[in-house]
Amino acid sequence: MVDPKIRIDNVSYAYGENWILRNVALDIAANSVTVLFGPAGGGKTTLLRLINRLNDLVDGTQMKGRILLDGRDIYDSNTHVAGLRRKVGMVFALPLPLPGTVRENVLYGPKLAGTSDETRLAEILERSLTQAAIWEEVKDRLDDQAMALSGGQQQRLCIARSLALEPDVLLLDEPTSGLDPISTRKVEDSMFELKKQYTIIIVPHSIQQAARVADQAAFFLMGELVEHGPGKELFTRPHDKRTEDYVTGRFG
Repeated sequence: MVDPKIRIDNVSYAYGENWILRNVALDIAANSVTVLFGPAGGGKTTLLRLINRLNDLVDGTQMKGRILLDGRDIYDSNTHVAGLRRKVGMVFALPLPLPGTVRENVLYGPKLAGTSDETRLAEILERSLTQAAIWEEVKDRLDDQAMALSGGQQQRLCIARSLALEPDVLLLDEPTSGLDPISTRKVEDSMFELKKQYTIIIVPHSIQQAARVADQAAFFLMGELVEHGPGKELFTRPHDKRTEDYVTGRFG
């Protein structure tokens, strides 16, 4: 049996006395799209943030359990957090381009990491923008301000910025929630290509999107992982009635 890329090992997480996640156990396969879906407040985004260690500086929290990346506990005291975040990129629901041009946005991370060869930087720029399905739209606008792009283009630029560092894992938190249908389709289509090289975990903005993109799916309800399995199975033949009720629109 192939070892998972990420193992969520009985993770519980609380803000103060409020437990957002309870005993979540989930294996994430490499080179796949895993969808975390369910009603708001279920703990999905919190889990993404824990995989990226974005909650490290949040006061008054506590975590139990382990999160393993390639078999290593990312919360071990020897883990280099900046190095982890190069391996695990995250894109948020709201596009957040950096000040500066399209080119500067994509190359910010590689330059910060020490890449200075112009030929290599040009390769990274084109590869990242192509993988994010935006190269053809911006190849003649690389020195335009990133904020001049449309919302859909800004979101794909943010995906390209994460891909520029060639992460192992890409976390997407409702990346198309504010996009029009055409831009949404482009982001979804890019995922089918990206999973050949990356492991993708996405919190989708709708149950329809979840069903379209999921190789594997996990249903969260009030901090509990209710069930998980192959996407086609979970959206057509769920085992738990709570999952069935949500998928068929009876609640949520």
